[in-house]
Amino acid sequence: MVIPPPVRPPRITQYLKPYVLRMHFTNKYVSAQVIHTPTATVASSASSQEKALRESLETKRDVAAAAKIGKILAERLLLKDIPAVSVHLKREQKYHGKVKAVIDSLRDAGVKLL
Repeated sequence: MVIPPPVRPPRITQYLKPYVLRMHFTNKYVSAQVIHTPTATVASSASSQEKALRESLETKRDVAAAAKIGKILAERLLLKDIPAVSVHLKREQKYHGKVKAVIDSLRDAGVKLL
């Protein structure tokens, strides 16, 4: 007689927020990416290191560059039919400066924040 495996509760992936915004700032560059948490893949990203964006940015690390990165990321998200994201801030990140510029430009471009 074969004993069937026990019935397991639903995985935690059903309770995760599907798309999470993560930002990374260095002394030279600004980058932001949206991660699809159930599959742990990058849904969309934008960075001031991209060759197409380098010419349009005066500096690649200030608040204006962060706002431009947020606007470009929002356009890419809306093209992929991702209307809403949740924001994941690291412990040292506060809603101020570059972080605020990225989040506000996402919101202004039409992406909802959860």
